[in-house]
Amino acid sequence: MTETRNPFGQVLVALVTPMTADGEVDWPAVEKHIDHVISEGADGIVVTGTTGETSTLTDAEKVRLVEVGKSVSGGRASVITGGGSNETAHAIELYKASAKAGADGAMVVTPYYNKPTQAGVLTHFRMIADATDLPVILYDIPGRAGIPITYETILRAAKHPNILAVKDAKGDLSEVSRVLNQTDLLYFAGDDANALPTLAIGGTGLIGVTANIAPAPYRAIVDAVNANDLTTATQHHRTLEPLVRAIMTHVPGTVAAKYVLHGLGRIGSPRVRLPLVGPEDHEAAIIEDEMALVRDVAGVDLATFRPDRNAAAGGALPKVAGTTR
Repeated sequence: MTETRNPFGQVLVALVTPMTADGEVDWPAVEKHIDHVISEGADGIVVTGTTGETSTLTDAEKVRLVEVGKSVSGGRASVITGGGSNETAHAIELYKASAKAGADGAMVVTPYYNKPTQAGVLTHFRMIADATDLPVILYDIPGRAGIPITYETILRAAKHPNILAVKDAKGDLSEVSRVLNQTDLLYFAGDDANALPTLAIGGTGLIGVTANIAPAPYRAIVDAVNANDLTTATQHHRTLEPLVRAIMTHVPGTVAAKYVLHGLGRIGSPRVRLPLVGPEDHEAAIIEDEMALVRDVAGVDLATFRPDRNAAAGGALPKVAGTTR
């Protein structure tokens, strides 16, 4: 196998989109958050992905997030545009606009809701990869899309010169190993808990939600694996475990990440857009109990953690709604 170039990085943050209490994008907070995660070790950011609330961002907001990401990163990190669409034509338009705005790559999710056959999935990916020169990460997340990208489809997609990588949120590490043996694809863990296991079997990195809160230990895991130091990588993995559980287990990752980021004083509001809502009281209590178990995570000072259940309650309807053209 020839070694695939990696234009994406290894520690990629699935970036939240900070919003004001009324659900408008908080652009100064976006800039501050991007700068923080890059300064703490991220070498890539994925804007407008699932965690960025792509489903309720307008197309104009998605393109502006790429522009802001490029401006703030200043070449320190790659800027990947995520989200896409379950309409192939719309997805192509979005990725073309994102490329024009300066995106370094495109993360293309499996078409959701339509439930196409694998032939349709493959055609969707190929058409998008044909439409721009952006390197493509395929996003395999059957829990949200309703369908997987099958092993056979991944092998066929891998032959396209622009399709370089997979974000795997399927969690089948035996299939990941099989694909790594048969293709030159780069693999990114799409489940935070699988970051180290994916790296340990030859994966490239992670696209992480918890990395919004703590990029530094993920940087440490990747650097340790690169140095063949599994002991150090495992120590960081174990230290992160309660934080990953707090963010990824009880409510959608976006909701928990914003709740914790706000509690740490890193964003001005924990608000999400409807139909997402903030954690209900019992959910917030569980998240706080999990956070109480977090110890010695670099970049997370729990002495300053002041969660605000009232500020997080409910969800917002922005002034300009919808993602259609």
